[in-house]
Amino acid sequence: MTARPTRSISASARVAAGLRAKILAGEYLPGERIVQEELAEQFGASRLPVRDALRLLEAEGLVTLVANTGAWVAQLSLEECEEVYQLRERVEPLLVRMSIPHLDAAAIARLRELFEAIRETDSIEEFLRLDRDFHNLTYSGARTGVLGDLVSRLWNSTQHYRRAFSQIFGVHENRAVHLEHELLVLAIERGDADEAERIVNAHIRRTRLSLAQHPEIFR
Repeated sequence: MTARPTRSISASARVAAGLRAKILAGEYLPGERIVQEELAEQFGASRLPVRDALRLLEAEGLVTLVANTGAWVAQLSLEECEEVYQLRERVEPLLVRMSIPHLDAAAIARLRELFEAIRETDSIEEFLRLDRDFHNLTYSGARTGVLGDLVSRLWNSTQHYRRAFSQIFGVHENRAVHLEHELLVLAIERGDADEAERIVNAHIRRTRLSLAQHPEIFR
């Protein structure tokens, strides 16, 4: 009697993982309609696990569902993106402060490896992946579920706009980004939570202010 729900959950997770990866990779654009029948065929699943997967991705900030209408890739206006970044400026410094006391030597060594890899890459997609891995690791020591989940949702909602930012500004070659990453690693190595908070706040604010100068990204 439990086999059917187990298969359904597994299928939902598989569809969610596949669609999540495609959205974050930019294969689906903000505002693009997601046709459930096509998704079911693509992943070899029935419509029920597809609907469950879409609800999960809506909770993650990647999909917008409209009752009796359909599903779309979530999108932000310039004003909404500004609000999200202002929220990030406030909560992510707190998250890094909560994390630092619990980061061990192996995690800190990995941060430096990621920083070096980010500095060396010339691929925007690799930059986006490594940059997210880097920041996720800086937050990984925080013993909280609520704040961590919130930050993950905020990152999801701004993924497309970080990609557009990278394409315009060549972030993978931007010395300010690399300097901020290095300073953050050094602050974490010293256990200096005050400095780490300041760096994270400035890092996010600089991106927000730069995006505001390019409203065409949000059209």
